[in-house]
Amino acid sequence: MLAKQPFERRILIAFVLMTVMVSGLFSLSIVAVVHFIEEHLVSQEMSRELGETLNEDIHHGRPPRLDSSTRFFSSSNPDYAIPAEYDGLAEGFNEVVSGNEALYVYVQEINGQTYMLVQEQEEFEARENALFNVVLAGFLLTVVAAWGLGLITARKVMAPVTRLAQQVRHRDQLHPLAPPLAPDYPDDEIGQLAAAFDSTLGQVRQSLERERLFTSDVSHELRTPLMVIATSCELLAEAPLAPREKEQLARITRATEEMRELVQTFLELARDKSNEAVLMGTRSLATIAQEQASRWGALMKEKGLDFQLIEEGQDDGRYNTTFLATVMANLLRNALHYTERGSVRLILERGAFRIEDSGAGIPPEQHERIFQPFVRGAQARGEGLGLGLSLVKRICAKQGWSVSLQSEPGDTRFRVALSSEA
Repeated sequence: MLAKQPFERRILIAFVLMTVMVSGLFSLSIVAVVHFIEEHLVSQEMSRELGETLNEDIHHGRPPRLDSSTRFFSSSNPDYAIPAEYDGLAEGFNEVVSGNEALYVYVQEINGQTYMLVQEQEEFEARENALFNVVLAGFLLTVVAAWGLGLITARKVMAPVTRLAQQVRHRDQLHPLAPPLAPDYPDDEIGQLAAAFDSTLGQVRQSLERERLFTSDVSHELRTPLMVIATSCELLAEAPLAPREKEQLARITRATEEMRELVQTFLELARDKSNEAVLMGTRSLATIAQEQASRWGALMKEKGLDFQLIEEGQDDGRYNTTFLATVMANLLRNALHYTERGSVRLILERGAFRIEDSGAGIPPEQHERIFQPFVRGAQARGEGLGLGLSLVKRICAKQGWSVSLQSEPGDTRFRVALSSEA
């Protein structure tokens, strides 16, 4: 879970954990050293004091000359009998806690006899506890200070990264005139990251510019031959032609009109944001649907399909004619190609429209791939290259629309929502 935390928080956590480990190890070392010194020094002092008591006092028959906090016991002298609570203590230094008392007990065996000094340690224990409290307070203060210092350090370290992220996120970096990022940073890891962004964004800009120019140039160049073809078709339509020839002429005329609409669509898709004023909506959903219904309904009836235009809701929006007509036409063409019998319905809603057909359907595993370029269904029909639904997806993304698909054998539904509420 730590890897999912913000980078600044991870730096802070690492800083604090490192301080806890170092400070905790140092504090435990102090405690261990105090205990070691306590045992070593007190043991030496009590051993010396016990030796003096035995050699200078007990040996000469005098009572032990000890301070009020120290008591002497011996297994060989009934006057100094060893209390039962001290039986079984190991030879050498011992610490005994009895009730509220804390005692040092030093035990020594000489010629089978046990001699013992018992010394109260309240004063030393109080000083030891005070030292331990100071160590604990120092440990806690160090952790708090590490948290504060770590927070400041993490913010200082992350400040250039955050700044770079905001620049990449909020500025239009794909604009050809966007300034480079690297000059704003020193020649360190952040500067190298900014330079990498500049390099990558430069390549993306060049690629997008090449695509835009290609689309724009090709679209402009295609307009002239399309106009020649359309004019020729109009002249031929006035000449006396056989039914078969009229049918072919109508097909050429229809294909020319489709190409003209595609050229216009690609031109508008190639426009950048500065020209989006010309992409504003001017026509209603119902008007565009009526035109597409009259155009595609005849073709569907020729194929023996039942075509219906149904208005389930009143829509008052205004939409870009080229984009909405292209989306609707591509979905109707798709329904025409993949429906052999039954019906196709164009259903208008408030802020959306649906196209339903009784065709073979699209397998669930292809629902996402079907919107990718050059991907066609398993039962591909027509002469297309699999770009129709990809173009629908591009237009919807540009206009802020959304397209969804529900399909099963005999019932396929494409729904285009033209507003976020639909």
